[in-house]
Amino acid sequence: MATPERLVVIGGDAAGMAAASQARRHKGPEALTVTAFERGHFTSYSACGIPYWVGGVVDGPDALIARTAEEHRARDIDLRLRTEVTEIDLDRGRVRSRDLADGGREAWTGFDKLVVATGARPLRPPLPGIDAPGVYGVQTLDDGQRLLYGLRGAAGRRAVVIGAGYIGVEMAEALVHRGFQVTVLDQGAQPMSTLDPDMGALVRTAMCDMGIEVVTGARVTGVLTDQDEGRARAVVTEDAEYPADVVVLGLGVRPETALAEAAGLPLGASGGLRTDLALRVAGQEHVWAGGDCVEVRDLVTGEHRHIALGTHANKHGQVIGANVAGGYATFPGVVGTAVSKVCDLEIARTGLLESQARAAGLRFVTVTIESTSRAGYYPEARPMHVKMLAERRTGRLLGVQIVGREGAAKRVDIAAVALTAGMTVERMTALDLGYAPPFSPVWDPVLVAARKADAAVRAAGSTGPR
Repeated sequence: MATPERLVVIGGDAAGMAAASQARRHKGPEALTVTAFERGHFTSYSACGIPYWVGGVVDGPDALIARTAEEHRARDIDLRLRTEVTEIDLDRGRVRSRDLADGGREAWTGFDKLVVATGARPLRPPLPGIDAPGVYGVQTLDDGQRLLYGLRGAAGRRAVVIGAGYIGVEMAEALVHRGFQVTVLDQGAQPMSTLDPDMGALVRTAMCDMGIEVVTGARVTGVLTDQDEGRARAVVTEDAEYPADVVVLGLGVRPETALAEAAGLPLGASGGLRTDLALRVAGQEHVWAGGDCVEVRDLVTGEHRHIALGTHANKHGQVIGANVAGGYATFPGVVGTAVSKVCDLEIARTGLLESQARAAGLRFVTVTIESTSRAGYYPEARPMHVKMLAERRTGRLLGVQIVGREGAAKRVDIAAVALTAGMTVERMTALDLGYAPPFSPVWDPVLVAARKADAAVRAAGSTGPR
């Protein structure tokens, strides 16, 4: 009987366990052994749900787990929790791991095929007091548990969130739900650097209306601690001091690729692993990578960039698992679609911002429209702002941003499909979208923006070089 191939997966969340599970569906244990290492206590969970668990909107942590360790093991996947891989030896085809629950005991495990799914790490700048008790990152379920314990034990009800990106605004909402007085500090001119500043200004206004103090242009210089326990008591910027019983870091993430880099695997400009369309690591025949540790191709510009989202990670795992098992699948790329909310304000974007379009050397027009989520005469129609970028010469859609209330965020999916298809704004105006007064005006806000963008493209073409 032939010896089964050995698959080792580093990372037990979305990409890693999707790859392991998909490979197992294609090949049984007699043909493929699967060993997965995860340094945390949990596997196959929704990290995107952590702010809503912290805010008390959903239950956790069990409700956020899609498949438990026991369920994976029942499918003949040797999943080892609380076990950290510390070295990849590509020449000998093996990884070294350390058992974090057994005194740091080390062992080597051989592989014929390797999947690197080490995720991303939260940014934690080297500032005084940044590692003090009372300062929390939010990336894993373990992080969420620690933060919840910290909130329950906080001496007061003042929270400072450092960073106003997706994680920052979502955590600000969670803390509001927990009854904290929240201050958000960000270096940018407006919150949400994933939006253009004019759209970010709408987010800022809404956050302030909700009672959240938003301080922009704020460069944090450190965290002050008390003399008794060394706990965080305030966050200091170049201009002011903000009292805090709890400090939450929402500064974004970077690819967790130190292990891969030490093994000599190639990284891109963002620090993410470089892969081909099959998600095989460049220059490696038997090594794949997926999830938040890789770069992906931007379908709008053709360049590679790092986008950390669970939707991509799960798709990566499906592709990798099929390929590891001898099948064929590809991941062509992304258009950069993301949605979020802060209280009742919905925030969405897809494609390029103005700064990204300029960096790519594109000439473009921009339009911004204000419409409503439903027919204007229908009860509870809510305002919605849509910003659209189109290439000046061709009219090709380049990006869309939407800020509004109920019904705003998921409208970005229309634009995401149009971007993936390479549509022009003129073609978009003819899209056959569903209409009824409870759901949209006769002209959906996205199509109103497309009409205005098409007119801007035509006007630009008639007044100067294209």
